[in-house]
Amino acid sequence: MNRSMQRTFAGWQNLTRAVPSVLVPGLLGLALAGASQTAGATDPTAGWHADKPPAKAYFESIRVHSRVADSDDDAFVSIRSNEPSDVYVNHVIADPLGNSGWHTHPGPSVVVVKSGTATVYEVEGTNCVQHTYPAGTGFVDAGGTHVHLVRNASATETLELYAFQIIPTGLGRVISVVDPGLCPGL
Repeated sequence: MNRSMQRTFAGWQNLTRAVPSVLVPGLLGLALAGASQTAGATDPTAGWHADKPPAKAYFESIRVHSRVADSDDDAFVSIRSNEPSDVYVNHVIADPLGNSGWHTHPGPSVVVVKSGTATVYEVEGTNCVQHTYPAGTGFVDAGGTHVHLVRNASATETLELYAFQIIPTGLGRVISVVDPGLCPGL
């Protein structure tokens, strides 16, 4: 595993531990701002069909460690949460041109693209950054203050995703936020 990926996993691990005490007040503020400014607006998640409710399990704490050190292609994974957590596996179908709406999560998500292509929009400073993930690939969303929108840019094919999420117990899985206005056409 390259150093960049190791830093990503280390950051994810630290974020998972930090969410309950550090990020919750800010996330609640984002949620309240989003709710007040989107009341009465057209549903931004039209065409986005997620399991209701998603598969869920409660864990008092989580410890996972794995290592394959027999070659240059090390596979090292470390997931740890010292706080009670809810683990979700969510299945999503996005209609052609459907999207998730702008949102974040109070914990990390590992997303697998089963079919179609996921286009993820995120804001970095004052720029709109777009990443595409075709079937058979995936991405990690660190959660916390990482605001993003997932879209099916195809006008003809559906998009199918699975998300594995670790959320501090008692917090909502998804926090809707106001469109930052930096990605024209969304």
